Amino acid sequence: MIKEKRIKKLAIMVLLVAVISLTTIQIQQGKLINTNAESVHTKKIEWGIKRNDNHEQPDLGIENRKVLEENNGIALGNSESKAIYLTFDEGYEAGYTSQILEILKENNVKATFFLTAHYINTQEELVKQMIDEGHIIGNHTVNHKSMPSLTEEEIKKEVMDLHQSVYEKFGYEMKYIRPPKGEFSEKSIQVTNSLGYKTVMWSFAYEDWNEDKQPNEEKAKEKILNNLHNGEIMLLHGNSKTNTNILDSIIKEAKNMGYEFKSLDEFEK
Repeated sequence: MIKEKRIKKLAIMVLLVAVISLTTIQIQQGKLINTNAESVHTKKIEWGIKRNDNHEQPDLGIENRKVLEENNGIALGNSESKAIYLTFDEGYEAGYTSQILEILKENNVKATFFLTAHYINTQEELVKQMIDEGHIIGNHTVNHKSMPSLTEEEIKKEVMDLHQSVYEKFGYEMKYIRPPKGEFSEKSIQVTNSLGYKTVMWSFAYEDWNEDKQPNEEKAKEKILNNLHNGEIMLLHGNSKTNTNILDSIIKEAKNMGYEFKSLDEFEK
């Protein structure tokens, strides 16, 4: 009888140890899964494209595009529509924007200008002209910091401080955002979504931003025209002398090729 009790007691202890071990493993696995999920959620995405020189849409990267589009962002429009969406990034004024605006006006083209706080605070007349002439003003954040490196509160501050400033100065509410440096994460895009913003990346860009190393005008023009494609979101930098000098001919030749320049407000998926 005593022996049976000892056996039962031993069996119960073994069972308890097994249950505790299984529970510990499940908890550890759960933590591991949660950690991996958080890592994916905050992973920095560096936007890039693989160009096609035959006027076909470029490869934006399957995973990067998936994260962007699942979170209501855009980078490439309808493959059947010969539409081009012209956008400029401007962190500071280099003396070319007045000429760019004049060229856009002469060609009846509406563009989107993604601006930082420095630009807003130092170029109020040019910003007002952009708005008055029907262009879109986009949010490029206050300090042009990589958003995946920021906390949720820091992201909100970078976006909404600029949003509030533009509203107070011009009575204009921005709704499109371009992540600084072309970097975002699933977390950062979800935070900006919660603020009412749509993320806009691009399907064409080239090395035009370095004022001390401006591309050759003929080669730049050839590169831009050879890479025109349906649904293109074109990124140019407004501090580029090359872009300013070739912009008029780029627009005219693109139109001659059957392309139409549209506003982001007319975007077709």
